[in-house]
Amino acid sequence: MFGDIMGMMGKIKETQAKVEATKKRLDTVLIDEKSSDDLLKVTVTANKQIRNITIDDSLLQDKEMLEDYLVTVLNKAIEKAKIISETELAAVAKEGMPNIPGMDGMFK
Repeated sequence: MFGDIMGMMGKIKETQAKVEATKKRLDTVLIDEKSSDDLLKVTVTANKQIRNITIDDSLLQDKEMLEDYLVTVLNKAIEKAKIISETELAAVAKEGMPNIPGMDGMFK
């Protein structure tokens, strides 16, 4: 029994290390999003950090329009980043979970 607990603890620590490595790798996964007319382009990491924003000069003439574009395009990019991040981290967590009776259905 004690060996089982130690084995589970080791597996949990290994999984934590894999989760941290995955989080670090997600910093290098880039998501590009743009407005439908290509006037605004953004790049974010899968960890939801903004890396780049490109604004067409025509948007600089209309502050309200630029703000609307930024909100819309950034929200789309962040949503995509969130989905990628959650999927990757869930896969690592599921893979590393110890086999605890009764918890099989929790990670499907």
